[in-house]
Amino acid sequence: MSDFTLHTADSAPEAAKPLLENSQKAFGMIPNLHAVMAEAPTLLEGYQILHGLAQDTSFNAEELTVVWQAVNVEHACHYCVPAHTGIAKSMKVSDELIEELRNDETLSDAKLNTLKDTVLAVTRGRGHIDDAQLKAFYDAGYAHKQLLEIILILAQKVMSNYTNHLAETPVDDAFKSFAWEPK
Repeated sequence: MSDFTLHTADSAPEAAKPLLENSQKAFGMIPNLHAVMAEAPTLLEGYQILHGLAQDTSFNAEELTVVWQAVNVEHACHYCVPAHTGIAKSMKVSDELIEELRNDETLSDAKLNTLKDTVLAVTRGRGHIDDAQLKAFYDAGYAHKQLLEIILILAQKVMSNYTNHLAETPVDDAFKSFAWEPK
């Protein structure tokens, strides 16, 4: 049972109020994740900054979705999988790719599957990855830059996934139709 507060612009600590205003402007609502994070304004600010930086990586919409969702599914985040399903749909990612990621299946696109395998290797290995996986990643056309960008996005997802586990963050109404449970 969680006793974390879902802050509003009125109830949030003073330092979090402008951050929640940013969330409202960006999403047309205050996502419950942000409402929880507002308790620690530095966490919310860091998350917002990393989210913006993730969108500025060299990854296209499909690749960014692969990185986000591979980590979300690996961490069994009941909140982020539905939220990033909605985000992926808004980014015009195919339903096929979205479902393959949600169901932790082999991706039909070989390059994207190599990206997913690399993200999982980095996540599970806590930054250690074997030479065969690195070779596959580079052979698929990725470079050191993308390997390092995975670290950036993984850091963002650790912030959100772990917060959601601790707070048992309720899924926003906007994403309830994409509800998800780990296998």
